Amino acid sequence: MKRPSSLSVFVALSITTVRLVRAAVYQSIDQLPEKASYDFIIVGGGGAGGTLAGRLSENPKFNVLLIEAGPDNEGREDLAIPSQNLAVQAESEYIWNWWTVPQIGVNNRSIEYKSGHVLGGGTSINGMVYTRGATDDYDLWGKFAKDKSWSWKGLAPYVKKHEKFVQPPGDRNISGQYDPRVHGYKGPVGVSLPWSSPIEFDTRVMKNAELQDEFDFNLDPNSGRPIGVTWTQFTIGGGERSSSATGFLGADVRKRPNLTILVNTYAKRVVETIGPTIGLRKDIRTVEIVQRSGEGPSRRVTARKEVILTAGAIGSSKLLLDSGIGDKTELEAVGVKSVADIKDVGKGLTDHYTASISWNANGTDPVVNTTEALDLWRKDRIGPYAEPTGPRHQILWSRLPKDSQLLKDYKDPSAGPNAPHFEITLSGGGSTVFAFVVLLTPYSHGSVRINSTDPFSPPLIDLAFLTHPFDRAALIEGVRQTKRFYSGLAWDGYLTGFNGPDPDADTSPAGQEEFWDKIKADMNSFFHPCGTAAISPKGSGIGRGEGVVDNVLKVKTVKGLRVADAAVIPYVPTGHSQAAVYTLAERAADLIKEEWA
Repeated sequence: MKRPSSLSVFVALSITTVRLVRAAVYQSIDQLPEKASYDFIIVGGGGAGGTLAGRLSENPKFNVLLIEAGPDNEGREDLAIPSQNLAVQAESEYIWNWWTVPQIGVNNRSIEYKSGHVLGGGTSINGMVYTRGATDDYDLWGKFAKDKSWSWKGLAPYVKKHEKFVQPPGDRNISGQYDPRVHGYKGPVGVSLPWSSPIEFDTRVMKNAELQDEFDFNLDPNSGRPIGVTWTQFTIGGGERSSSATGFLGADVRKRPNLTILVNTYAKRVVETIGPTIGLRKDIRTVEIVQRSGEGPSRRVTARKEVILTAGAIGSSKLLLDSGIGDKTELEAVGVKSVADIKDVGKGLTDHYTASISWNANGTDPVVNTTEALDLWRKDRIGPYAEPTGPRHQILWSRLPKDSQLLKDYKDPSAGPNAPHFEITLSGGGSTVFAFVVLLTPYSHGSVRINSTDPFSPPLIDLAFLTHPFDRAALIEGVRQTKRFYSGLAWDGYLTGFNGPDPDADTSPAGQEEFWDKIKADMNSFFHPCGTAAISPKGSGIGRGEGVVDNVLKVKTVKGLRVADAAVIPYVPTGHSQAAVYTLAERAADLIKEEWA
């Protein structure tokens, strides 16, 4: 359903903001008791950090401190309303003010790089699309770690552990839109199908899947075999956004006396812990923190057992680099003293990127009365506000054909035959039909670097968009697949014209240049960064291409420090990354519990 442009303005004026503070949640570094001690310090309260804090504090013997740079999520209605996903992403309080370096592959554009800056991190502001990716993606983790416990079968206990699949509010019939066998029902994170019943656009999508042999219907994308046309699932429970903050750090968890949540606090660096050194490995169990504004004195807090970095693929790698953990030559060139010479920190960044195309359609744009919609959501958690803005009800997951010349010219960058090369997000219902063509398997790898000794300086994020010829050619094939999907008989009388951009409209050099100029002008990230502190085998080296953490997520060559978020995922999975991060964090929690039992 297309939303009116006045939506975010109305919500900003209408939605109440209430700050609720419980004893376990400190809003300022000044409130943190001077003599408090903690077994575990978790840096970053996003999808992974919230999961770990919730799971580790289940053990009453563990005293846990969770540090988050952004504000608390609690009492903020805009974060709870699913339709406000784009509005909250535009709210500077909730996102890091990061931009990429100029991207040579997209005409030197710098791209605003959105990452959650609030308790719950990206899970508090994202589009809520819930897709695990393919079995092959997880098997790739196992290959990188040389440890089958990180494969799809090895991770089976964790894939569903966080999930609580629920009926959408209103109890509409969802039979035939998902496979109940592949879901979890006892976890804290709500997952559901869309609130609203199928509209004409949805019916035509499914009819097209019946009529076209190339694009089959797939009952559930979360079976580990996502390829096909699927109904979209969202992290929405009871008509409200479900995040790591609402799921793992809810009211009951906040009552635990062994959990402390410190928000509005910036982690400047991790430092060596003063005390006896065992062997040659430095003991990194201390975090230097300061008020998020940068004002006031810094403090150091030390974990009795270990520090766990969960600030995301950008934030965790930046924190390592700010702490002197990374390529020694590169760090010393910007004035940072080397603490551990690990070449791969910040390297290997992969992400999804997307181009949009559109058609005119015989439909009427729905008019939403924002006052009535908000009242309905507040009363019953249903209506237009119970669904996200942007993502619609179906996604087409597809691969390049087996006989594709691209796969002959280049090694297949996907993790295996179950992994799609493309996500084509289908969106319609009014006078315009959109498709977001997402390249899930880019050859291009970017990086995260720093250029200052000031930990408040923003990271240098280079996505390396379209810097490999495979990516350019693959994206064209993704657009062509989308055109073929919308050329099916099911769309007769509904679509009235293609708006492009169209790679086939003019195949002359000038025409192709015009096509790419349009694609590049609109191209964006899907904000699923991974790989900047990649997992690797136990005992492996620290040179280029040898990873950053071992198979239990401990940072190489030092003691007391782990990374347990998307940074360790070696290659971006072929799904929206939150499900993979939840799975990884659940496994990390058990690894840590087992070690310190």
